Amino acid sequence: MPAVALGLLSALVYGSADFVGGVAARRIGALRATAVGALSGLALLLLSLPLVGGAWTSAAVGWGALSGIVGSVAVFLLYACLAIGPMSILSPLTAVVSAIVPLTWGLIGGDRFALIGYVALGVALIAVVLVGFVPERGAVRPSGKALLMAVGAGVFIGAFLILLDQTPADSGVVPLIANRAVNGAIMWAVVGVAVVRARAAEGGPSGGATADRFTRRGTGLAAGSGVLDASANVLILVGLRAGDLSTMSVLVALYPAGTILLAAIVLRERIAPVQWIGLALAVGAAGMLAAA
Repeated sequence: MPAVALGLLSALVYGSADFVGGVAARRIGALRATAVGALSGLALLLLSLPLVGGAWTSAAVGWGALSGIVGSVAVFLLYACLAIGPMSILSPLTAVVSAIVPLTWGLIGGDRFALIGYVALGVALIAVVLVGFVPERGAVRPSGKALLMAVGAGVFIGAFLILLDQTPADSGVVPLIANRAVNGAIMWAVVGVAVVRARAAEGGPSGGATADRFTRRGTGLAAGSGVLDASANVLILVGLRAGDLSTMSVLVALYPAGTILLAAIVLRERIAPVQWIGLALAVGAAGMLAAA
């Protein structure tokens, strides 16, 4: 089933984008990294437009622009809740909510499976929790505020997938271009406000170490993250048009798999046994979905 392969591939690419973006955020800050990634992703989509094509209709632009707004809120809530922690609880919570929301929408909208398909979706949801688990020493119970933001992030990520699923079949990458344009405008506006506030706090335009944090390497990594993220969006959009929202939503939620695999290869970070179990369940679920 092409949609299953596209769902798994998009999850791996998304996870890779998160990994590269996380490294970039350490160098230039999460806000700047996200803003740079929005521009590089937009550039990639514009370059691909002559090859892929797409009809510029009000529906394509409208749904794409709305998904850009929703996506910006999702990223803000995700970063905010993970900053509070503990990630070991909030990360898998966000991932599973981001799968359940569009899964429920798809099933209400008419997505149907054989029995093995429903079993596979259940196994995949368990895999999402296990793969997204981030072991932390001395992790404490999350606050109500952190839990609400984690659930909110998951809801908005799920809503992003639902909105992409509404785009016309003949729109090509047009919705994603609208998405990136809106997302980039929002992120750079926030960056501008942050820089102005930082300069004011430091005593004027000439005083700001904070305002001069765009390093060459950090910006390059952020740009690479944006390209990967945009590529994942293309894979998701193609997968939604080839398959169904329910399947894609659960498989895309496995994106932490790409992050932990790259972290293990590049940074030599240890993959926890529970995450290995999650990866194995994810492969098994994908196989069952392909056979459903």
